Amino acid sequence: MRWDHLAGTPAASPASAAPADIALFGTDAVTTRTFDTPEFRGVTFHEVRARSIVNRVPGASRMPFEWTVNPYRGCTHACVYCFARRTHSYLDLDTGIGFDSQIVVKVNAPELLRAQLASLRWQGAHIAMGTNVDCYQRAEGRYRLMPGILEALRDHANPFSILTKGTLILRDLDLIRQAADVTEVGVSVSVGFTDHELWRTVEPGTPAPERRLDVVRTLAGHGIGCGVLMAPVIPFLGDRPEQLRATVRAIAEAGATSVTPLVLHLRPGAREWFMSWLGRHHPGLVGRYERMYAAGAYAPTWYQRRITRQVHEFADEFGIGPGRREASRSQPRSHRGTPLPDHHAQAPGPDPGPVQLTLL
Repeated sequence: MRWDHLAGTPAASPASAAPADIALFGTDAVTTRTFDTPEFRGVTFHEVRARSIVNRVPGASRMPFEWTVNPYRGCTHACVYCFARRTHSYLDLDTGIGFDSQIVVKVNAPELLRAQLASLRWQGAHIAMGTNVDCYQRAEGRYRLMPGILEALRDHANPFSILTKGTLILRDLDLIRQAADVTEVGVSVSVGFTDHELWRTVEPGTPAPERRLDVVRTLAGHGIGCGVLMAPVIPFLGDRPEQLRATVRAIAEAGATSVTPLVLHLRPGAREWFMSWLGRHHPGLVGRYERMYAAGAYAPTWYQRRITRQVHEFADEFGIGPGRREASRSQPRSHRGTPLPDHHAQAPGPDPGPVQLTLL
């Protein structure tokens, strides 16, 4: 994908193509804005009218869903490990600071989704949101794209799921409840750890972990089941047994229906940015990371299995383990909302194999 594929106007032919900087910012299809408010200081928004908003997941993907909607590109959460950083390079944008501060906003996302859901070719498949960048990042507070998106999904009774680190999802609680009355809705919150020092350095633009757990608590109080994606578990910084236990305990106390651990993975784009951060903040760990991730983007299987086993043991201790989750599925629900982690759950058992998805 290139920048001109986002534009609502036809792309220029190769013979008439403008220079890269003009093609990127000099057409009527892209409006660049900055806002002089504290929450958006240093952030540039590129407003585009997209050609399509429902994206098919590549067949080779390990994702358990086929279709996604992403109203934004780039993310002010500024998570140093975010796998989606590489996607900014597809638009000739910087994958480091640029990913955190150059946000592409698909301003016509709600109307485009409504039209696509009404198409006779659309078969009502599940749509996942928050799988690339967070649809409830700070930009959503200004652009308010999600209410229109949720209304379209509700009106067409189209099943969907949301994964978020943002508390802004509670603004749309009524819409989520309305949608859950007519279709299957999954909501999951991402909380990889509860350590405040770690949070401030690796996820500087996100709400604090306890605020995200308040989201879980509020959703549960309104009859909407919410699971927690415990992601990422960061080797040597957030993986001590006492850290894992404290996080699982907080997740259980918030009323989560399940917890699914995912170990940090470092794809190209994210790997360089994360390793640069690691060298500044924890230089003594650089060699250990180079050895752990020498074979590729994923931690060794033995390590993933160890983390999974420990988290499942703690989840059993606090009553949200895989066994309890399986049993609860046979019980009547007070609301039709269902948690997203059921789509990502790892098989129960004493020694489950790793399920390393690429959501975060």
